[in-house]
Amino acid sequence: MEQYMKDEELLNQLQQNGLLDEVSAKKIKRETIVSGRSVEELLFEKQSVLDSKIAELKSRVLKVPYKKVETDKIGQDLLSLIPEETVRTYGVVPISRDNDLLVVGMLHPDNLKAQDAVKFIARSNRLSLGIYLISFEDWHEVMKKYSPYKSEIEAAVRSLNIRSGEGGRKLVRLEDTKSANEEAPVIRIVADTLKEAVQNRASDVHIEPQENYLRVRIRVDGELREEASLPQEISSLVVSRVKVLSNLKIDETRVPQDGRFRSRILDREIDFRVSTFPTPMGEKVAIRILDQSVGLKKFDDLGLEGRNMEVIKEGLARPFGMILVSGPTGSGKSTTLYALLQTMNTEKINIVSLEDPVEYFMSGINQSQVRPEIGYTFASGLRQILRQDPDVIMVGEIRDDETAGLAVHAALTGHVVLSTIHTNNAMGVIPRLIDMKVAPFLIPSAFSLMASQRLVSLLCSSCKKAVSAPEAIQKIIKQSLSNMPESVSVKFKEPYEIFRAEGCQKCNGRGFIGRIAIFEVLKMTPELENIINSGMDSDKISEEAKRQGMTSLRQDGIFKALEGIVSIEEVLRETEEAA
Repeated sequence: MEQYMKDEELLNQLQQNGLLDEVSAKKIKRETIVSGRSVEELLFEKQSVLDSKIAELKSRVLKVPYKKVETDKIGQDLLSLIPEETVRTYGVVPISRDNDLLVVGMLHPDNLKAQDAVKFIARSNRLSLGIYLISFEDWHEVMKKYSPYKSEIEAAVRSLNIRSGEGGRKLVRLEDTKSANEEAPVIRIVADTLKEAVQNRASDVHIEPQENYLRVRIRVDGELREEASLPQEISSLVVSRVKVLSNLKIDETRVPQDGRFRSRILDREIDFRVSTFPTPMGEKVAIRILDQSVGLKKFDDLGLEGRNMEVIKEGLARPFGMILVSGPTGSGKSTTLYALLQTMNTEKINIVSLEDPVEYFMSGINQSQVRPEIGYTFASGLRQILRQDPDVIMVGEIRDDETAGLAVHAALTGHVVLSTIHTNNAMGVIPRLIDMKVAPFLIPSAFSLMASQRLVSLLCSSCKKAVSAPEAIQKIIKQSLSNMPESVSVKFKEPYEIFRAEGCQKCNGRGFIGRIAIFEVLKMTPELENIINSGMDSDKISEEAKRQGMTSLRQDGIFKALEGIVSIEEVLRETEEAA
């Protein structure tokens, strides 16, 4: 109750200072009650720009000076002064030590128990104490330093006392037995691997047996990178541990298995989806990390701008009609659908979804997972959904002719239908549906809009710098802008500047942090209806898209590149086929 009262006071202060509107404040307040987490943590997870402003506001209210923490100057000798458990429990971190003065940062300097904890640590080390208020982001960054993944993994491997064999295929010793205490290091290896992946905001973990070692890789912002190389001899032990967690058959190694488990990591509950796959070297394991703080985005955070945002808002406001999002696998289509659902998720609307699988569980939405192995498919599920009195239907993917026909029928009978489909661009959706045996004359009445998207990496705001674009790229930018309305293209002048990031400590030398989508959105109009009814013509659809003033994937990406949000080279690479 004490925490709730502090959070309520902070929300009031944020509103009074114009940093948070009333609707957002009420939503955050509900989330704090349901989740038991603080306002600062929730705002930080939503990638809010308020983090430093919240700290400065608290500094004024509590009359405790605020300090920006320089995490790169905090070494292991300083970290050893305050145990990780104390840092996590009381929200305190060591900032510096100057002779006999220990300077600490605190999230809650008004917390009496936290005060007692740091005073005890200072007395124990015979040090004087200096206190600053710090932001949640800085506390979170220092927390990462308490989890040196590779050194912990190496210690766990050493404790197993494994002697490497002469090859990846080892002989089976029938009399070989393992004592119970050998399992502890393996448990730690798996736990630390998952913790490291979550801290790095990874989407996947790959545990892959190779000829001479066990490779552990994580996927961050779409790119795989190797995190650890473990002895090949512990491959089966690590895989077995993952199987135990996800309730899979340990003795079945011949066929793929799928499972799922939930765990609490870094003070939040995270779902893990597990898939095993047999290989000649042993079982490979892929673990999808379903972290709502990373995977779920609000509508305003998707990357929609200008006309794209206006058209999609119009489509969502209609009482019926289909909205299809297209793009290749891994382009963020499901994330977009979840964000669209959140905008419509009110007590007055009945939302029912069919997914394969359910990735994120969303309060207020009736989610169902299809199971083709027992005959529960997207098509059969759609038939049942119509008996559930839905207002909005979300179908994870239109994969076959039957699902396409039923989805169109649902839109025609007064429902908003959201789904995804695999095409290169928005203009390819209509021909694709006709290929799936949807009658052309039904499409104009059923559709609201078609969107296509790709994901590109966000440039690190700390190390990005403006540079003059090379001559070849200057020509591409000029050509793309020439096809846009003057009201849009006039914002950018020749010679065009682009941005590059060399890498810094904040982005771990990568130059990128996170990803954002680029979009193109084609809406159904009377002119497009005439084109469809008079016989499919891709050139005429392209002309209609230009008449609408549609921003193409490449154009949207170039806008974001010129604004310093993304890399122009990645935009050109990702939109090569769609250009």
